[in-house]
Amino acid sequence: MAGGTVMLKILGSAQFDGKKIAVVGIGVSGRAVVKALNEHTRALISAWDQNARALEEVAQSVPDSRRFHCAEEKDLADALLSYRPDIAVIAPGFRERGAVWETLRRAGIPIWSEIELAWHLRPTDPQGNSAKWLCVTGTNGKTTTVSMLASIVKAAGLGHDAVGNIGSPAITEITRLDDAARVIVLELSSFQLAAVHSVSPASAAVLNFADDHLEWHYGRESYWKAKANIYNRVQCACVYPADDPQVRKMVDAAQVREGARAVGITPGIPQIGQIGMVRDPYTGDNVAVDRAFGKERFFSHKAVPELFTAADLAHLIPGGSGEGTLPVHLLKDALTAAALARSVGISAEHIRLGLRAYKPGAHRIELISRAGNINWIDDSKATNAHAALASLRMQKRHSTVWIVGGQAKGVDFSDLVSEAADRVGAVVVIGTDQRPWKKALAQLDVPTVYTDGDVLDPMPDAVESAARLAEKIRTEGTLPSVLLAPACASMDQFRSYAHRGDKFRRAVENYFARSAPNPLSGADRKRRENDGQAAEK
Repeated sequence: MAGGTVMLKILGSAQFDGKKIAVVGIGVSGRAVVKALNEHTRALISAWDQNARALEEVAQSVPDSRRFHCAEEKDLADALLSYRPDIAVIAPGFRERGAVWETLRRAGIPIWSEIELAWHLRPTDPQGNSAKWLCVTGTNGKTTTVSMLASIVKAAGLGHDAVGNIGSPAITEITRLDDAARVIVLELSSFQLAAVHSVSPASAAVLNFADDHLEWHYGRESYWKAKANIYNRVQCACVYPADDPQVRKMVDAAQVREGARAVGITPGIPQIGQIGMVRDPYTGDNVAVDRAFGKERFFSHKAVPELFTAADLAHLIPGGSGEGTLPVHLLKDALTAAALARSVGISAEHIRLGLRAYKPGAHRIELISRAGNINWIDDSKATNAHAALASLRMQKRHSTVWIVGGQAKGVDFSDLVSEAADRVGAVVVIGTDQRPWKKALAQLDVPTVYTDGDVLDPMPDAVESAARLAEKIRTEGTLPSVLLAPACASMDQFRSYAHRGDKFRRAVENYFARSAPNPLSGADRKRRENDGQAAEK
């Protein structure tokens, strides 16, 4: 790392001299954008929001900035048109199909995301070198993959925690001049990618693709194009799941830099150009091997570098005992992280060390209790259908009480219910709008409870109903499970998915506290509280 020993400069800042930059949406990322522009450019900064209170902090931190408040999005869009900025840096809170995007696009005003601006403001050393970007997107698994990758990068001494759609605002970390990383790991959402035009990652990966956020985009094709944009201008490697034709189409259509290659990942035996798993004939271990990078890739998989073993991921097996089977989606996440690391020359040793050191966050397929002889599993992080299906496929047949519901984001859940039918024994529906679930669950002949959508906290009722239903589906030799995998966003009744997961845990504790000791140990409870607090920040 630079560690302050190398002089870094932001050469791209000069292009903003005297330019009118409108920062639209003053949330966490918007405030970070204003701060970065103020510190590193001589742009004419203006801040725009529908909430007047959001502009107060800007007034204090950047007194010279102009500030505009319009309660209605249409009025805000008209005011922006009158102001005519040179560039609008827009927050994800404004939908692609909304009035602000439409107005700016028709007027020919460039629309940038925070990520696009961060690319232009990245520091450069005297030799013209800047940090290499490793970018990840997908419908499901982004946070796990970038966290694994960041752990690998840190083990190699090349960088810090992941940024973008996770952790600190990307622009804050990327514009640091005191302790700049040589490799930056970014989790990118379709909202951010929809307004990216010149970002050129060292390597990028799309983990999977399924319908999500269709109410934000113009539908499935628009969502697909936003995700696919991550591969454009890639310099080294487009990493993709070899068994996913939708993502392969994104790779095939990408406009990459000369010399960039397609690298497939597979849980099976890899072909040339892939990273995958083989069984060691002497130890019997499943081993990840690299047939994508280095001259050895043209030889047999028996002669190529070994990156990690299944044993290095044993701590990720649900339940925490290290016994059982690692879910395939977690193995794919690890293979993707390893492929991205290899693309920038990180050694197998550091990949192994990083994966061993990686610890999953709370609310991700986490067994929180076995109270009442029921497995209580928190996967509040499953905010879309793809993620929920991955959780359900880990359960035994017809043994699961599935807690679903929340903000549907324009998605039809019929296909999800059909694919998950053989795992589900009963359903509890939360959320303020339960209509999409009533339609989807009509095909499923299992007991179903709909909670009151008007209550502030539906979890106590949901847990009580789930406990009763679990007793009804209990079979000899198999513990029933109650799985919170909502397939929906959380913001209708909760502050975040972490808040939703914490409420679920507390409701389980309270329900069983009436007749039994607390189902979580003090150490487990303290750890969960710390994880939940961190996720809220």
